[in-house]
Amino acid sequence: MSWKLVIHGGSGSMRRGALAAELDEAGRIGLSASLDAGEAILSAGGTALDAVEAASRVLEEDPCFNAGRGSVLAFDGHVELDASIMDGRDRRCGAVAGLRSTRAPISAARAVMEQSPHVLMSYEGADDFACEVGLEQVPNRWFVTAERRRQLDELLARGSEAFDADIKYGTIGAVAVDANGHVAAATSTGGLTAKRWGRIGDSPLIGAGTYADDRAAAVSATGLGEIFIRAAAAHELCARVRMSGAELKEALDGVLADIQALGGNGGLIAVSPEGEAAWGFTTPGMYRGMVGPEGRCVAIYDEESER
Repeated sequence: MSWKLVIHGGSGSMRRGALAAELDEAGRIGLSASLDAGEAILSAGGTALDAVEAASRVLEEDPCFNAGRGSVLAFDGHVELDASIMDGRDRRCGAVAGLRSTRAPISAARAVMEQSPHVLMSYEGADDFACEVGLEQVPNRWFVTAERRRQLDELLARGSEAFDADIKYGTIGAVAVDANGHVAAATSTGGLTAKRWGRIGDSPLIGAGTYADDRAAAVSATGLGEIFIRAAAAHELCARVRMSGAELKEALDGVLADIQALGGNGGLIAVSPEGEAAWGFTTPGMYRGMVGPEGRCVAIYDEESER
């Protein structure tokens, strides 16, 4: 059995020539570092679960991506963090929403899975739990960058009802299959710029933004969360593989078509227990990468632009 890791750093309006060269380079460096972290685990015979956590932690620490440090700002100027993780061996899972002080949201989600009887914790209680189990806490300002502050100010200048139309759905995610044929998935995000009223998207919702099942696949999503929730996107992809016998890429494309029909956009990554991998997106670009014994690749734009 061959191992494989697939990651994403969000889908959105990225186009070759429109994205500054330094941002293009920084994004690719961040994706490669994430692949390095997961590859070190999988190539040594480690578990898919450890690999997706490690790969996600790297992206959470990288201010290029909308997760952890560098997350977008909510309407009132603070950062709220969501994450989830799932083990395909037994479908155990954990998730957190609305964190404000836990440095590694994906590790908090794993702690919910492994050190509590629950699946989803939110807001102050989730941070309190993460603190109790020994995860590092930081001031909320630690997550904030000058660029994210500028983006919020620019959006709010359009009026209180403004919405980011030229949006980058900056969710990060990782899916992996290990040498034993077990799959796992992880997703983490700072959400949408100027979000209000405690809004929570699909990333911390098992079955919407994240799902892993050894009988089908591991999936992580990025896009307009409200639509991915309505489509139960990650679970739907797995259901198409398991119940109808669809090929992985066929199932992924079908779910994205359904999301478009509902008025949404975004992307999906997936990997099967047999080592098959797939990705797809309905936006101009998606930060993404893949590594396995046969090699690696990283990309941002559509396939034609990457040639």
